[in-house]
Amino acid sequence: MSVAQAVVEFLGNQWTVDTIDGVRTEVRTVPGTFGIFGHGNVAGVGQALKQAQVHAPGLMPYYQGRNEQGMVHQAVGYARHSRRRQTYAVTASIGPGSSNMVTGAALATTNRLPALLLPSDVFATRVPDPVLQQLERPDAYDVTVNDVFRPVSRYFDRVWRPEQTFSALLNAMRVLTDPVETGAVTIALPQDVQAERIEVPEEFLTPRQWRIRRPEPEAEELREAVQAIRGAQRPVIIAGGGVHYAFAHDKLRTFAEATGIPVAYTQAGVGVLDWDHELCLGAVGSTGSTASNAYVAEADLIIGIGTRYEDFTTASRTAFQHPGVTFVNINVASFDAFKMSASVPLVADAGKALVALTQALEGWRVPEGIAEIVAREKVRWDGIVDQAFTTRLQPLPAQNEIIGAVNAAMDDQDVLICAAGSLPGDLHKMWRVKDPWGYHVEYAYSCMGYEIAGGLGIKRAALAEAGIGPDAAAANATGAGVSRPRDVVVMVGDGSYLMMHTELVTAVAEGLKLITVLIQNHGYASIGALSESLGSQRFGTKYRYLDQEAHTFDDAETLPIDLATNAESLGAHVIRVEQGPDVIDRLGQAVAEAKARPEGSGPVVVYVESDLYADAPSSESWWDVPVTPVSELESTQEAYRTYAEHKARQRPHVG
Repeated sequence: MSVAQAVVEFLGNQWTVDTIDGVRTEVRTVPGTFGIFGHGNVAGVGQALKQAQVHAPGLMPYYQGRNEQGMVHQAVGYARHSRRRQTYAVTASIGPGSSNMVTGAALATTNRLPALLLPSDVFATRVPDPVLQQLERPDAYDVTVNDVFRPVSRYFDRVWRPEQTFSALLNAMRVLTDPVETGAVTIALPQDVQAERIEVPEEFLTPRQWRIRRPEPEAEELREAVQAIRGAQRPVIIAGGGVHYAFAHDKLRTFAEATGIPVAYTQAGVGVLDWDHELCLGAVGSTGSTASNAYVAEADLIIGIGTRYEDFTTASRTAFQHPGVTFVNINVASFDAFKMSASVPLVADAGKALVALTQALEGWRVPEGIAEIVAREKVRWDGIVDQAFTTRLQPLPAQNEIIGAVNAAMDDQDVLICAAGSLPGDLHKMWRVKDPWGYHVEYAYSCMGYEIAGGLGIKRAALAEAGIGPDAAAANATGAGVSRPRDVVVMVGDGSYLMMHTELVTAVAEGLKLITVLIQNHGYASIGALSESLGSQRFGTKYRYLDQEAHTFDDAETLPIDLATNAESLGAHVIRVEQGPDVIDRLGQAVAEAKARPEGSGPVVVYVESDLYADAPSSESWWDVPVTPVSELESTQEAYRTYAEHKARQRPHVG
C-alpha cells in the first residue's frame, strides 16, 4: 500500500481507553479527517481517503472544510467536548494550505487540546525542485515552511522516508492521548512520500488501545496538602479546565460541600459548579466577579485545581493580596503544579486527588463566618448582574442585555461557544451555567475567527454524544447523559465574524444545526475600551470610512456593512432582530425559534445590533497592559498614573 493509505488505515484503528470510577470507555481516537486538497496531498492522503470511502466507509470518514485554520478549530472544539479523548486529523496541501493551519496549531497547544495536523511538504527526492509553493532557504535547504509548526506543536515530525511512517504515527498517538503532553501534533508528509509504496507489517494496522493515564497523588504530597488546608483560615479553590478533563466536577462539589471551601473558576473551568451553588463565587481574575475577587484578595490559601494560572486568572499577579498567601496546586502536569511558588505541588489527576483530600479531611471544615462572607458577596454580585441584564439602553441594547436574553432562552444542557473580543470577558463574568458541558469559551489563545468553526466541532461531538450522525459509531457518550442533542449556540461579534465565517458553508453542506448569535456594533468593542482606558482614545477600533484629509478612521460615517445579508448569501437561515423598545424580548424569541428548528435543518444566524460603548460591570480587578510614561497626549499621561498605582500592587510570586 501507499504511505498515505497506511496513515489512513492506521488512524482508523486507534482507540482511546479511559476509566473513571471503574467505568471503562473506549472511543475512536480519530473519528474522521478534514481536508482541503491541492497538489501536495490530492494524490496522497486524498486518494487514500477516497479509497477508504469506497471500500471501508466506516474506517475514516472525510469532511470538507472551507478554511484550513477553521478545520483545525473544528478538531479542537470536538476534542474539548469529548474531554480530550478524541480529535480529528486535518490534511492540507503544500504551501499556503498547510501554513494556514499554524494558528490553529498554536490554539490547540495553548489550550492543551489534541489536534492531528498532516501538512503536505516538498518533494523528499528534490527531483522537481523547487516545486510550486516551495520556500527556498539558501542557508538551510532542509528547512521548509512546515518548520514553523515546530514551536506551536507538542510533537513535530517529518516523514522523509516511507519507513519513518511507523515511528512518526506511534509517537503522534502517544502525545495526542497523554493528558500532560497533549496539544497539536504535526506530521509533515512530503508529497512524493505520500504516494510511495511501503510494506506495512500487520501489527501496525491492527487495532491499538491508548490508555489515558490518571495518576494517584503521592502520599507525602497529599499529607502536606492536608496539613496546609487544615492550617488555613480563609482557603479558596480556583478550578480550571483540568477539573473538566478529569470528569471531576462531582468530586469537586463533594469536596467543597464537605469542607465548606468556596470555589472560583477560570475561563476553562466555568461549569465545574452550578452558578447558583452556595459555595460558587463565580469567575475569578481580570474578567471575574466581584465576589471571587473580593474573597481571593484576602485568602491565605489558594488551592489551584487543574489551572495553569493564566495572567487573567491572577489579575496580573494582583489578585492575591494576603501577606502570607500560599498555594496548593493540584495538576496532572508538574509544569503547572509548581507555578506561583507553590508550597505544595500535588502532581495527580484532579479527580483522584479530590477523592483523597475529601477522605483525609473528613470532619474538618473552614472556620465559622466563611459561609456568611461568601453569601454576602454572592448576593452583591448577583444583584449587579441582574441589573446589567435588565438595564435598558436606547436606541441600541447593551451587550449585557443581549447576554442575559440569550442565557435565559437556552436550556441548561445547551452549549455556549465564544472566543474573542469583549464577549469572552463579559460571558466569564455573567454567564450562568448549570451543566459542566455548557460553556466553551476559547480564551487561552482568544483567537478571532474561532467561534463558528469551533462551534461546529462542538456540534459534531454533541451529535455523536447523542448517538446521531457518522461519528456516532466511532464515539461514545461523554458521560453527560443527554437525552437529546445539545443545541450549540455561538456568540460572536462582527469583528471576529469577519475574520472567519466561511465554515457556515460547511454547516449548510452537512445540514448541521449550529445557532450563531451575531452581534454587530460596528467596531472592536474590547480593544476600543482597552485603548480608551490606556489613553489611546479608541484609535483604529471603529468601522468607519477613511477621512482622507485627516487620514483617520475615527470620526467618519459608519461603514454600510450588512452581515445578515452576508450570512444569507452563504446559505444560512437568518433571523433579523429589529431595533425597538422590545428588542431584547424579540431576541429571546429569535433564539427560541432557532432552537425549535429540527436537527439537520442547517445553521441559523440570529442577527442583532448593539451599543459599541456600553461596558459590562466592573470586576474590580486589573490587567497589566503597559502604558508608556513618555507621551504628549494628556489622556496617555493620565492612564500612566493609573497604571503605576496598579503596578505597585503586583506580588512577586516566583514561578
